[in-house]
Amino acid sequence: MFAPKSSLALIAGLAFAGSAYSAPDPVAFDWFSYQGNDAIFEAEVPPGHFQNPILAGFYPDPSSCRVGNDFYLVTSTFGFFPGLPIFHSVDLVNWTQIGHALDRPSQLDASGLRASRNIFAPTIRHHDGNFYLIVTDVDGINNFYLTATDPAGPWSEPKLLPWINGIDPSFFFDDDGRVYITHNGPPPENKSLYEGHRAVWLWEIDLETNQPIGEGEIIINGGVDLSEQPVWIEAPHVFKKDGWYYLTCAEGGTSVNHSQVIFRAESMDGEWIPWENNPILTQRDLPADRENPIVAAGHADFLELPNGDWWATFLAIRPYEGGFYNTGRETYLLPIEWTDDGWPIFLEQGEEIPWTLPKPDLPASDEASQPTTGNFAWKDDFLNPTLGYEWVFLRTPKGNWASVDNEKGELLIQPQVHSLSELENPSFLSRRQQHSSYDAQTRLSVPDADVSAGIGAFIREDYYFYFGVKTVGDELVAFLEKADGGAAQVVAETVLSGLESERWVTLGMSAETSEVDFYVVLPNGERRVIVENEDATVLTTTRAWGFIGAMFGPYARLEL
Repeated sequence: MFAPKSSLALIAGLAFAGSAYSAPDPVAFDWFSYQGNDAIFEAEVPPGHFQNPILAGFYPDPSSCRVGNDFYLVTSTFGFFPGLPIFHSVDLVNWTQIGHALDRPSQLDASGLRASRNIFAPTIRHHDGNFYLIVTDVDGINNFYLTATDPAGPWSEPKLLPWINGIDPSFFFDDDGRVYITHNGPPPENKSLYEGHRAVWLWEIDLETNQPIGEGEIIINGGVDLSEQPVWIEAPHVFKKDGWYYLTCAEGGTSVNHSQVIFRAESMDGEWIPWENNPILTQRDLPADRENPIVAAGHADFLELPNGDWWATFLAIRPYEGGFYNTGRETYLLPIEWTDDGWPIFLEQGEEIPWTLPKPDLPASDEASQPTTGNFAWKDDFLNPTLGYEWVFLRTPKGNWASVDNEKGELLIQPQVHSLSELENPSFLSRRQQHSSYDAQTRLSVPDADVSAGIGAFIREDYYFYFGVKTVGDELVAFLEKADGGAAQVVAETVLSGLESERWVTLGMSAETSEVDFYVVLPNGERRVIVENEDATVLTTTRAWGFIGAMFGPYARLEL
């Protein structure tokens, strides 16, 4: 996936074959650093407690499973590549990414689609020595599943399920060897009674042939109570406890009306009865103006611990003042309590999701390879031969335009012509914004003429920033390009006097919730602010509707 340095010139030469144009040298990025500074994370976590969210930033639609004493988790990735990050934990609190399930272009082609399309809502399960990961590629190959004997990979090529019409598929392996798939799908006779009217479908499947056994059936029409016109019943997961079959689903859409509901049946072909005290998790009944809110909770997956305790991973959102959030939908963790008559519940209605709470009764671990929550400092010096798992491409890479020279400690990007507004694969590597307030910097080589380079900060094709430098004649110029719901515009341009002879330049962006500064670090360490108090809500899902959170990282572009 990452070309050795020696091949970059060949790739560039092929790209311009037959042209008099001489490809520029790749831009070298010496390091990229990130510091999170959210006020909510400043308080010390008490001993024996953990911090929510457990995966901060754009990690939505979590699905998790247990295998012995090990836990595995996967989240949606939409239009980014590699797709479907796989995490491992032994304590449900500290998580280490061990790979991506979709790490080969043959598995995922995200070409030509918007960033919020492609890979929706996976489910991970383990059965009889094999891992199964089932998912929807919206606007792509639709529903499919992958298999692996090792969750770190490699995972198989997609096994297509063309007979499924819908999203959010999930496997259930019953004790008698039968295998089922549930998913969100169209209502009866494909006739919606109102906007958001959907259904939960159930199929039995033969994994040897990847074909259904008999016809699929609708087991939930609309949601808990059709007369109340429930919307967007989705993410259906089946599990079994004490002889009962339970079906848990998200309901209400993934915004502030999101919730988790529960049904149960005596058999897989029986009637699914909703609990009279649904929903079992929601924050929609709390005051909108409460301090430090966690909102939009739902899309849960249940886990039974070795000691018989139950916990669940789920998604939620933590907005700052004004309801804005840059961090997208994140992964949270809560314990499950069971009523005397066998119904699960997360929180009493009207109770807020806690930011910190006691850890699960599991062996202690600090295995996380990089921080995933709280305020932390992180830096990549590009000293490893390949990029870390935190780095992803916008859409499937076209050509090997990125490499790591680990001897020099440099990321090399061969600039491509594509802007962040195009439905292409721009020469942009990104990592997740995991805090509302942060500081991010990178040190890069001064680019050739006809090339710009710097930091891209992206949430949608028409909502992004590009803070970079370019050479204009004998001058080094810093600029800020901004897309705010329309075509991108250069909103600032400054000659960096006194830096004309420098071979390297350090750029940074520093945000305090709704405002962000863009700056250059001078050789003496002083910051020269190029743009002050720019509107950081450009990078929020509140403004740029979609399913992802803000992403930023090194970007280089041909300026032809």
